[in-house]
Amino acid sequence: MRRLVPFLTAAVLALAGCGGSGGSAGDTIKIGFIESLTGNYAPLGGEAKKTVDLAVEQINAKGGIKGRKIELITLDDRTAPDQGVLHFNKLKAEKVTAIIGSTFSNVGLAVEPLAERERIPYISLAPADAQVNPIRKYTFVVPALSSTYAEAMLQYWQANKITKVAVAYDTKSAYSVAGFNGMKKLAPKYGVQIVREEPYETTASDFSPIFTHVRNSDAQALMAWASGAPGVTLAKQYPTSGLKLPLYMTGSQASKLWLDPVGPAAEGVYVQSAIGVVGEYLPDGALKNAIKEMADPFRQKYGYEPPQFAQDGYSGVKLLAAAIEKAGTDREKIRDALENMTLVTPAGKYAYSPTDHSGLRPTDISMNRVRSGKLVPTDWSRQRLAETARAAG
Repeated sequence: MRRLVPFLTAAVLALAGCGGSGGSAGDTIKIGFIESLTGNYAPLGGEAKKTVDLAVEQINAKGGIKGRKIELITLDDRTAPDQGVLHFNKLKAEKVTAIIGSTFSNVGLAVEPLAERERIPYISLAPADAQVNPIRKYTFVVPALSSTYAEAMLQYWQANKITKVAVAYDTKSAYSVAGFNGMKKLAPKYGVQIVREEPYETTASDFSPIFTHVRNSDAQALMAWASGAPGVTLAKQYPTSGLKLPLYMTGSQASKLWLDPVGPAAEGVYVQSAIGVVGEYLPDGALKNAIKEMADPFRQKYGYEPPQFAQDGYSGVKLLAAAIEKAGTDREKIRDALENMTLVTPAGKYAYSPTDHSGLRPTDISMNRVRSGKLVPTDWSRQRLAETARAAG
């Protein structure tokens, strides 16, 4: 991507003040990218940026989209919703074709109403349900929704006869709240009872009161909805909590950004992930090929496996590029193309529709366990993921 900077800088200067409503001025296609590159979500947003840049670089190296290269305009929301709003207005003034949105759900929820008002296709890298439930015409979500992660977790518990659980969740995180609410709503369907509800705030640094409450319950497992620092802190404190129950975490922990700081305390913890995180365990086919297209150059450049957030960034660009390939740069036609999109990406096979702007299913999520510092799919997930991979072609 570094070698593209002079080209993109020149393009921005040359195109300033020009262009139609679809970002179609000159020989480039303008795409906006709002991401958390500083602030609490910077580690997550930074991983998404690496693969957004990678996907754009790959597309441009092959001649772009119908001969026109992508001009990516990246702005840092600083993990703050008001900055996301400010940057949306900047990108609107740049007359971008579409916007890829922040990993931070709170930013996504702030920007999405503006995208709807201005009729700009918005590809969100945040998993909060409220972005697409109810359906918003111009907003499409890339990660599996929080409620989808919740349902996948419940399916695993049902299969393993876990019927009573304690759930901790971050009341200041839209992702965590949506996940907890989804789990609470769906739990009876899978024969699961939430016997302890343990709210906490993002600033929490001592989880011992939660551990005490869970210890005095009849829970068979503790599940934590967390992202960023609380997920690390809770897991590091868990081995000394006195609890002998299995600990379950969501896709926000499916990364070296969680594994490395937690260290040995992560051993044995159950962690959900996107299918691409555990791509090496899939049978050969279209899905594994899509994962390798991203993972091989990522690994070569950065020296580690692409984490959860990398899957989302790359998949977001591929989905948008496929829509532009089909529809051109007219925003309305891009929106229509996305709404009828079926595409295999590293995150799974998307099937957007007029009634589904999230596109992924619980079967696109793997239940893993940490073994020797690595996420390894459970036997239950290996069988299910193999079926998902075969269905992808």
